[in-house]
Amino acid sequence: MKIPVFVSCPKSYLERQEKFLLQVESHLESCDLIPMTLGRSEYSIDAPLEAIRRLMGGSFGLICLAFRRTLIINGQDRPQSDMQEKEVDRSGTWLSSPYSQIEPAMAYQIGLPVLIWRESCVAAEGLLDRGAVGLSMPEFDLNMPPVLTEPKWAQPLQDWIDRVRSAHRHTGKAPKLW
Repeated sequence: MKIPVFVSCPKSYLERQEKFLLQVESHLESCDLIPMTLGRSEYSIDAPLEAIRRLMGGSFGLICLAFRRTLIINGQDRPQSDMQEKEVDRSGTWLSSPYSQIEPAMAYQIGLPVLIWRESCVAAEGLLDRGAVGLSMPEFDLNMPPVLTEPKWAQPLQDWIDRVRSAHRHTGKAPKLW
């Protein structure tokens, strides 16, 4: 029996992002998982959060590929603080889509197994910070794409797949939503 999983990722805008996403989807399918992504494999006329909630409600796990999306050319964090906060230069920092934070947070709240992989150039903050949801989060560099059979990638991916299968086996149905 194939098990549906939610794949959270920004829409690819680089060929190497699309190639890596296709590699991950193919691997998931070879493990009898059904990768589902809003706007890619699934479509809705509902507001995005409602559509995400419904899609997630039929899933047994979430994997997030936090691709680079927005480049801050010139930026400051906490500029001109009057509370002794140190200003931090954020120039040259990449951000992922806000949905790379929102979707994993939603999945975590309903108890889905969550695996987050962040492109190495993307800021490690919020849920994209190492260990925020518990599973190991190796960073990937699409100039030297990950090989999913290498232990660094295979082990956390297999641990997550085992958790997804366990959730499916124990409940037989998707988690109860809010």
